Amino acid sequence: MKHPYESLQDKCRALRLAESAKELPTLLREAEAKGWTYHEFIHEFLSYEVSCREKKNTEKLMKWAEFPELLTLENFRLEEQTAIGIKQLHVLKELSWLEECFTLIMMGPTGVGKTHLSTALGIHAIEQGYQVSFISMDRLIYVLKTKEYVAKSKTRYKRIEKSDLIIIDDVMYMAYEPQEAHLFFQFIYELYDRAAFILTSNKGPGEWGKFLGDPTLTTAILDRLLHRSEILTFSEEQDSIRMKYRKTLFTE
Repeated sequence: MKHPYESLQDKCRALRLAESAKELPTLLREAEAKGWTYHEFIHEFLSYEVSCREKKNTEKLMKWAEFPELLTLENFRLEEQTAIGIKQLHVLKELSWLEECFTLIMMGPTGVGKTHLSTALGIHAIEQGYQVSFISMDRLIYVLKTKEYVAKSKTRYKRIEKSDLIIIDDVMYMAYEPQEAHLFFQFIYELYDRAAFILTSNKGPGEWGKFLGDPTLTTAILDRLLHRSEILTFSEEQDSIRMKYRKTLFTE
């Protein structure tokens, strides 16, 4: 004969409350020990299920985002860069710019915190329930070129186009063929009003034409990206944070 707990657990599983089914005996014992009312028990029971689902959804979104590193806002060294201050950081954390499909362009040399800040904002957005994709420019071009016949590229592209925030790292790091430039334009054209963007680059938008090889196409891309945008400039004179805190094998 089944224990009464087991019968209730079966009903929970039938209702797709799998996590709560496992926790049910503990919750019932706690309810008896603390003298919970029916209302209190139902509240605790449903809160537990919601919490588990939110955790699973966050884990799924983190996996889909494909961040190269787990870099958080808590670890971002605000005092060691010149692009934003505490007031601007608070505005970015509110994520209203994401809702308005803004583009953040982070410009500056290698190692000054562009990728850290963009990744940290992406992780913060996921924690608030948004879907995010992080991808380098060269990887994005590969995905765009192969999404029709490579399964991984097709899956990656579908996740990118459903994202609320798309982070493209190392934009205009190298020169692109005309076909690649047109694919990038088509990508921006299709998604610029449906998602927010963060672009990191060591080149200013005024130099992008040299890498795309088509001034008209560059103008069309910038017209869309800069329509709602904020440019964060990391100083050329700023020392590389990555080099400052690098790990070494040998000590002097």
